[in-house]
This record gives sequence, structure tokens and C-alpha cells, in this order.
Amino acid sequence: MNNPTAHDTREWLGMPLKLIWGYIAIALFMTGDGFELAFLSKYIVDLGFTEAQSSNAFAVYGFAAAIAAWVSGVVAEIITPRKAMIIGFVMWAVLHVLLLILGLGQSNYAMILLFYGLRGLAYPLFLYSFIVMIVQNVEARQIGPSMGWFWTVYSFGIGVFGSFIPSFTIPMMGEMGTLWFALVFVVLGGLVAVFKLGHLTGKAKGDGLSTQEKLSELSRAITLLKNPQIAYASFIRIVNTLSLFGYAVIGPMYFTKNFEFTTSQWLQIWTVFFATTLVSNVFWGIVGEKIGWVRTIRWFGCIGMALSTLVFYYLPEWYNTVAPTGTAGTGEFMMAWIPAILLGWFVAAFVPMTPIFTTLEPTHKGAAISVYTLSAGLSNFAAPAIAGALLAMFPQNYEIVVLTFTACYIAAFGVSFLLKVQQPKH
Repeated sequence: MNNPTAHDTREWLGMPLKLIWGYIAIALFMTGDGFELAFLSKYIVDLGFTEAQSSNAFAVYGFAAAIAAWVSGVVAEIITPRKAMIIGFVMWAVLHVLLLILGLGQSNYAMILLFYGLRGLAYPLFLYSFIVMIVQNVEARQIGPSMGWFWTVYSFGIGVFGSFIPSFTIPMMGEMGTLWFALVFVVLGGLVAVFKLGHLTGKAKGDGLSTQEKLSELSRAITLLKNPQIAYASFIRIVNTLSLFGYAVIGPMYFTKNFEFTTSQWLQIWTVFFATTLVSNVFWGIVGEKIGWVRTIRWFGCIGMALSTLVFYYLPEWYNTVAPTGTAGTGEFMMAWIPAILLGWFVAAFVPMTPIFTTLEPTHKGAAISVYTLSAGLSNFAAPAIAGALLAMFPQNYEIVVLTFTACYIAAFGVSFLLKVQQPKH
């Protein structure tokens, strides 16, 4: 059956209007998913666990998210993106309730690891399946602007609303109340996917595939890593968001302990970071087309993030040593806004990674996207894993964690010189 919206090319500022409910679903869902991002690590410590244990919980979550990110693109192609989104939504809601009741509610570390880890499988299915929906339902010329809007609503959800709203709800209803409130946004986003995206499902690619063919399709994302260029790109994408996920883990512990920030203040700093990405995602997408993808990533992504990561740690520390009497605390809070803006500005310089993956493997774009999302998920795993390992060896030594992240960006800078990809004309 023909899709009645297949030839609907209407758009608003580059957003395909037929996908507008999908963008709304992503914004709502990721708002709920983002509630915990910048305060859960501290809350787990407040329950009586060590900083290393808290980081390790995030690492387990990140590993599960990496696996789900890898399979999400292929699963969405096999069973349709909408069905994959619905599965992700139901998994998230059920496992979140179990996490709150049996894990955090009982201060049971084993249950926290189990249900938080399993819940990590859910959001990539919902989030990344929508990328497949975009690719399946828009013309080639619309994919770039459509992806720009995708990352914009993602940032609005997980970062801006997901951080700003808890900065007000935590003082009113506490951390547990805020985590229960997150469920409201996830359910709303899931219901939008259930009832408003039916016209975009199309025919599932898996309808005509045998089980063996489906497994072969699923494994292609890994076999692509045999291509050295894809492997280089994957490493750079993993490094891309190390500081994002890393500071989400160590930031609330470090700033509330060393500078006596409130959790709400830290969340407001994190909101500033993500609010900056709303502009920088678009800016670096344009710059990448003008001066070249790799050049943008190398000089502004890798070097920019290396410097921003250091500034985020050292600028408040510096102010703490020179602060005039009476300005300690407030001054560090305002100083932290500067590196938050810098971090939000330069993390988006990696936006050209998406077209790099699909350009390197033009005949297997779906699998290339799966490698991209797998790499994004591995970043979610690697950042807390690095933090957890280092904090276990050097308790409360946040500086060594920051320096390690910085070294990773310098390594990615070096690897970028090995990356050879046909780029836009400058």
C-alpha cells in the first residue's frame, strides 16, 4: 500500500511538517529521560554508596544503551520505526517503576544495577528509531535539516527541560518525587508515538526476510568496523561526548562537595550547557559544510572540547583561590557558567560525524547509522566507566578524571588526521 504522506514535502524552517508529531514525541520522552542525568549520581551517593559505585551504575546503564543503540536502527528497519519506538517506551516505563520501587526505594545496589541497566536498553530504541523514520519518510535533500531538528528537540528534552524542571521540582518534592514525575513526560511522549505516528510506519523491511537474513542485517553494523575509516570515525564519535556524560556523573558530586552548590544550582549550570547546544548544533552544521567536516571536528571539536573540559574544572577552582571575601560560592557558580557555555558550544562541532559515517559507507547507510549510534552509546558507557575506575583507585580525585578525558580528546585529534572522507567543496 502506498504511504499517503510519501510525497508530502511541506516544511517549516527545514522541519518536515509530516514529522512534527515525531519531534514532539522525542522532546517529551527525552525530557523525562533527562531528569536524572545531572543529579542521579549524587543521589546514589547520598543513599550511602561510594562515588565509584555510583559511576559504575552509570557505566552499566551506558553499556546497555550502547547495545540498544547498535541494534535500534536495524530493528526499526525490520519491524518499522513506530513499533520499535513503542517497545522502547513500554520498556522504559516498566523498568523505571521497578528501579524506583525495588532499587532506589530500597537502597538496594544490586537492584539499581539490574533495573537501571535494563532500562538503558529502552531509550535508544525510542530515540534512534526515529532517525530511521526520518530517512524513510523525507527526500534526500531534507535529511540534513531534519537531523538538525532531531538534535535540537533532543537537546531541548534531555538537556534544557530535563535539567531545568528538576532544578525546581527537587526542592519541592525531592529526588524521588522528581524521578516519579519524569514518568509523566515519558508516558506523554510514548502516547504521541502510539497515536500520532501511525501514518508514517510504511512497510517493514523484515516482512520479506528470513531469520538468518535478519541476523545478517543486524551484524552488518559490526562488520563495517573492519573498514579502518569507519573504525577511526567510531573512535572519534565515542570521544565526542565523553565530557558530556562524564561531567553528568562527576559534576554534581564535585561541585556540590567542593563549592557547596545546591543540586538546583548544578542543574541550572547543566541547563546552560544544553541551551547553548540549541544554537551550536545549527552553527557547526553550517560551518562543516563551508570549511569541511573533518577540519571542523579536528580543530573545533577535539581541541575545543579538550580546552573546555579543562576550563570546566580549573576556572571555578581558580576563582575559589582569588575570590574576594563574601563572594565565595556565588562567584564559583557564575564562573561555572562560562565553561558550561564553552562545552555546549564545542561539543556540537562533532555534528558532521553523521554525514561522515554515511559517506564512508554509501551502500550500507542503515548499518553506518547503526555504527554511529553504537559509538554514541559506547560514549555513554565509557565516560562513567573511566570515572568509576579512576575514582575507585583515587577516591575523590576528580582532577585525574578530567585530565583523562582531556587526553582522549587529544588522541581523537591525532586520529582525525587518519580520517579520509570526501567532503563538501570549501
